[in-house]
Amino acid sequence: MIKISHALLAVVLSAALAACGAARAEPGQGEVKVLRYQGSAGNVTFPELAEELGYLGDVKLKWIGNTTSGPQDIQAAATGQTDFGGAFDGAVVRLKAARAPIKAVIGYYGSDKDTFNGYYVKDDSPIRTARDLIGRKIGVNTLGAHHEAVIKEYLRRQGLTPEEIEQVQLVVIPPVNTEQAIRQGRLDAGTLGGVLRDKALERGGLRPLFTDVELLGPFTAGSVVLREDFIAANPGTVRTFVSAYARAIEWAQTRSRDEVIATFRRIIAKRGRNESDDNVRFWKSTGIAAKGGVISDQEFRTWIGWLEREGDIEPGQVEPDDLYTNQFNPFAAGSGS
Repeated sequence: MIKISHALLAVVLSAALAACGAARAEPGQGEVKVLRYQGSAGNVTFPELAEELGYLGDVKLKWIGNTTSGPQDIQAAATGQTDFGGAFDGAVVRLKAARAPIKAVIGYYGSDKDTFNGYYVKDDSPIRTARDLIGRKIGVNTLGAHHEAVIKEYLRRQGLTPEEIEQVQLVVIPPVNTEQAIRQGRLDAGTLGGVLRDKALERGGLRPLFTDVELLGPFTAGSVVLREDFIAANPGTVRTFVSAYARAIEWAQTRSRDEVIATFRRIIAKRGRNESDDNVRFWKSTGIAAKGGVISDQEFRTWIGWLEREGDIEPGQVEPDDLYTNQFNPFAAGSGS
């Protein structure tokens, strides 16, 4: 039996009802040229960078608010509230398995030696191995996404049985509160990444139990999705958008850190959302494994296997070919600069 939450079922039903009109282009009016999206407070997304660099051409962006959750972001895209959204690849698999009409078109975040997520404990914690986590509490930003998947994969690779893994308690907590909860002993371990990790380590007193890049090597972890009917109705817009997105990623992959940070700060200042640009000074890399965000089968196979073991999807229910396409990414054919 496939385990699908009531919330996810509601998303799928809404997506099915919206599918006929979700492409938004009326007959005779041509393709959609304004793409609605959710941003991230104090951060710059690659579409926003592409717009700043002049890569989007006649395609425009319309910011409708911010999100801190990948699953929510792709659900908004699936239901037609936005035109694109991004999430951890495992969340994309889960939503596709629930028959959401989505397709991944480009990878947008990941982990490498400079940009990664760690799973931290206090320096004096008795937790040293995966087995020490049995009966303990680990803080994650949301369930069913990147942090849960990596923790479960770590525990499995360290030899814990499914029954033992079930005894490791995952606690949902806002990322900004994770460090304090670890230090106060309300959590035995917690997930930290990016600026929150860097600031926590500057203060000292914490050590990593493991990191996702140590576990899996450099990898692209999440993808941007569009609705399949939107792609079919707006192929020119989609090609422009994905190409611009890919070029923006490649720009950030090849420019100096100082130049990227200066550009991000300029974008934040210009968009006037009453936010701080302090976070971008901690930017180190895109974390994306492939040039321009080209997607590979393995990026989805890892998490398909995890969801099959968890019983969330049936073996063979979803294959990588069902989930993504590189047809709009110019770097998939070795060009694009």
